[in-house]
Amino acid sequence: MSVVKQLYQLQEVELEIESNEQALAQIASQLGESQAVVRARTKLKLEQQHLEELRRQQHAAEWEIEDLVSKLTTAEGKLYSGRIKDPKELTNLQHEVDGLRIRRDQLEDKALAIMDRVELSTASVDTLSNELKTLEAEWHSQQQQLSTNMEQLKTTLSDLKHKRQLLSVKIDPQAIELYQELKKQRRQAVAKVEQGICRGCRISLPTTELQRARGDSLVQCSSCGRILFLA
Repeated sequence: MSVVKQLYQLQEVELEIESNEQALAQIASQLGESQAVVRARTKLKLEQQHLEELRRQQHAAEWEIEDLVSKLTTAEGKLYSGRIKDPKELTNLQHEVDGLRIRRDQLEDKALAIMDRVELSTASVDTLSNELKTLEAEWHSQQQQLSTNMEQLKTTLSDLKHKRQLLSVKIDPQAIELYQELKKQRRQAVAKVEQGICRGCRISLPTTELQRARGDSLVQCSSCGRILFLA
């Protein structure tokens, strides 16, 4: 096998290594907490806190109504007992009862309004909770697949790096040195020649260069400097 073909094979392996390393980095960036899950958890927590506050308001209103009803019952009992004969005292007591009834009705309306909000918030919590469960399930599934893909890529990379090492030791050290230097400058040190054109710089090659390249000599493109490889 010619040294040019060996260098081309080495380049193909190294390009594959580079591609797999990029894929590995991409997977690594996707591992970890999902922002969508974090946002869903935050939204659910806020709605749960809102629901807790509404329930506290509901209980407070119910306790206030209970206390007011107790006072109203006592006042009505006195009003209708027949024991109070003084007109002024009866009038005052009637005003007190009327005021307590108005306050009771207001509190009951308020309690009903809070109950409606509690129902809406409860439904919202249920919806957000289900959405979070779905997102978490999808996230866990994705994480498992990403972890599997990562392990497969690591295995592939290990095999490719071993292959690169085996190829490198078979190639002339001076050729390797030139290859590495060109790789720093051009990224790809070896360019295929197709229909007399260097695929590295897409310029037609002089006949003399083509003839030398066909003879398996290590020939560099006079335009871009890459090593020419005729398949």
